[in-house]
Amino acid sequence: MLGFGSRPNDNIAQPHQGANIDEQANDWELVLRESHHRMKNTLTLLGASVRRDFARSGSTDLSVAVDRFEGRVVAFGRLYRLLSDDADSSRLPVAAFFETLCGALSEAILEPAGIRCEAAIEDGTLAGWKCHRLALMLTELVTNAAKHAFPNRSGGIIRIQIAAREGCWHCTVADNGAGVTGSLQGTGGRIMEGLARSIRAQVHGEASRSGTRVTIVVPALD
Repeated sequence: MLGFGSRPNDNIAQPHQGANIDEQANDWELVLRESHHRMKNTLTLLGASVRRDFARSGSTDLSVAVDRFEGRVVAFGRLYRLLSDDADSSRLPVAAFFETLCGALSEAILEPAGIRCEAAIEDGTLAGWKCHRLALMLTELVTNAAKHAFPNRSGGIIRIQIAAREGCWHCTVADNGAGVTGSLQGTGGRIMEGLARSIRAQVHGEASRSGTRVTIVVPALD
């Protein structure tokens, strides 16, 4: 899981110059997209298989459970389809794009875990390729929060705020769960750092007893 030091606004990812940065980020993104594509197909097959296996069952409770499970599989499929779409070279409407992402994250990941999603997204435009890489970063943050921020706790809330300020888009993921401490580690952390560098973003995180808050600051210009 992503971890953060105890100091507020502790900077955990800085953009660096280098000829191979974009190439490395593109390679990682291709790997991610391929993984998402394969996962989407796997989920589709899994849903069909579960439906076939339990179609003959006469149990009403079992039928409801299967319907619920199949709904989750379909929701994951929609999320992965959104993440694996080819990056658009044009500018995309920020509100429409990320509201769709928040809906998919809520349906696939948060609602089944009993976590409420609150989103506040300003209107505007951003380069399509930046939108897609930022979507991968937000998905990683939301997924990690859902997995680790609410151990044995109810009433979980994850808030996603995206706003334009002084030539940059400020994208914040905050939760009211257990505050996280530590350092940025693991494969997910390396991918986050690479994606941040590729869009010239800075990532700031702070943790306290009231939860964890991560903000990604992305230049609005291409």
